Amino acid sequence: MGHVPVLYQEVINGLQPRPGGRYIDGTVGAGGHAGGVLAASSPDGRVLGLDADPEALAVARERLAPYGERFVLAHADFRELGRVARRHGFDPVDGILLDLGLSSLQLDAPERGFAFQEEGPLDMRFDPSQPTTAADLVNRLPEAELADLIYRYGEEPASRRIARAIVARRPVQTTAELAEIVRRAVPGHYKRHPATRTFQALRIAVNEELESLSAVLPQAVELLKPGGRLAVITFHSLEDRLVKDFLRKEARGCHCPPETPTCVCGHVATLRILTRHPIQPGDAEVQRNPRSRSAKLRIAEKRESNYISPIYPTPPRRRRLRDSV
Repeated sequence: MGHVPVLYQEVINGLQPRPGGRYIDGTVGAGGHAGGVLAASSPDGRVLGLDADPEALAVARERLAPYGERFVLAHADFRELGRVARRHGFDPVDGILLDLGLSSLQLDAPERGFAFQEEGPLDMRFDPSQPTTAADLVNRLPEAELADLIYRYGEEPASRRIARAIVARRPVQTTAELAEIVRRAVPGHYKRHPATRTFQALRIAVNEELESLSAVLPQAVELLKPGGRLAVITFHSLEDRLVKDFLRKEARGCHCPPETPTCVCGHVATLRILTRHPIQPGDAEVQRNPRSRSAKLRIAEKRESNYISPIYPTPPRRRRLRDSV
């Protein structure tokens, strides 16, 4: 399957690219979304694309070469967003996209070890220069730690049984081996392969994905101009919950405990949430691209710096507004 940008039109509509604008794609992949932003912001809008995967950068560089200097690439994990953006003159910006899904480039390459449909090494690194692979975790972690990892990042209820089976079959070297071990550990009939959650957990742990996401969201808000927009596409509940909670927090003013009579934290709302509920692919998109079925898009807008949250109109009386997500 070729590269198919998920929720492509919804992202373009949400970011509202315009001529002269500056935008960041923190997970540029093969450049599908970035190309759309460049086209919509012609003739002089610019895009900075980051990716930890050098193979993805090579594809994006070739694909978007016709845009010349309007498109800038950086080999970096998006947890370095602020530093990289300032180095390339993208501060402030009009919009930021974070597409947290695996690209088809990664899933369709057995030698990368992300999928189990074809046999490949247990790798799963976005950046091949990173030292830890999935094989390292599978073969070196104590059984209890491996079980905890599979449960925490894969939300796998059979994590202890799976970890026990893996440890009994060590060393495990290939994706096919691991998938078969998990299948035998949790027999039954499933709508999806029983190893799906285990593979997700290992990939998240190898690339420290949740840590990177937690680090990048505040940086993204800081980089946005007032009126600038942040769009985030998630693909599983751990990511979506983290993004939703962050947006809710930044859309509120005071974070003091409810029993506090007046605000003492001084927090000011920085975002306005534009998606009351996450945007999800329609039936037609899922039929064209089955990998999009779990995608959720959330969009927020940076408030003016002098915005005062209406949650505390007159101290000491406290009034809370319902979150918009």
